Amino acid sequence: MAKRRIRVTLLFAALACLAGVSLAQRFRMEQEEAPRPFFPANGEFHFIRVEYTDLPQFHRRFGFASRGAQGEGWWIVDWPDADDHFSLGVQRLTRIDTGEPRHFRLTDSRLLDHPWIYATQTGWWGLTNAETTALGEYLRRGGFLVVDDFWGPEQWEIFRATMQRVLPDRPIEDIGLSDTVMHVLYDIEQKDLTFIPGTRHLRRWGGEIVVQQPPGTAPAWRSISDDRGRMVVAVNFNTDVGDAWEYADSPIYPEAMTALAYRYGVNYLVYAMTH
Repeated sequence: MAKRRIRVTLLFAALACLAGVSLAQRFRMEQEEAPRPFFPANGEFHFIRVEYTDLPQFHRRFGFASRGAQGEGWWIVDWPDADDHFSLGVQRLTRIDTGEPRHFRLTDSRLLDHPWIYATQTGWWGLTNAETTALGEYLRRGGFLVVDDFWGPEQWEIFRATMQRVLPDRPIEDIGLSDTVMHVLYDIEQKDLTFIPGTRHLRRWGGEIVVQQPPGTAPAWRSISDDRGRMVVAVNFNTDVGDAWEYADSPIYPEAMTALAYRYGVNYLVYAMTH
């Protein structure tokens, strides 16, 4: 009987894994049907995704069947759909003149022309000295960095230690509900400090999509400020804002989570462009 229970348990675990894979494939197939949207070549805001060096033990090569996209490194996760969909949201929800999304190396001097940049999977980055120097200069000169989609104590420690190299002696603190960034356009309240799932956290159950938060994780919304008290880094930890943007056009992804992700992102952007 014990062996039989073990076999049944393993069978259900395998079926759960297959269901997760099937759902992820469904999302990818839905994305492949639509071409990339058109954006003007120039604008006062461009979604800037930063390319960075991975820690060697975590480096990955990514290839996407759609649109001929290829790339190396964790920086490319959710590209280009997250960038495109958030940019479309900025066009619709604000009066900000929005141009085409772009991506640059951290050491690219063109980064200094843009007030807002985004980096994903920062629990696995391994920035070189040149990259930490360039990022520190960007932030001290008025730039704003959003980091997203990294999880657990190991990845947190990698991120924390890296930011100590970028901005020595600047603490990472929780964003208070009364902070300006939480109300600069949309009011973000206590109920909004919630887990935003990636597609890997969604499962089909009884004809519905159920969110499964990873065990032992709690979403955290944190920040780093400069010597004058201006927020220069917004930290989305144990949550996946990028996936909510990426799948904004999917009828499967929870609409409420996409709406919340847009409120966070637009608030970060308006804060960056007005402070």
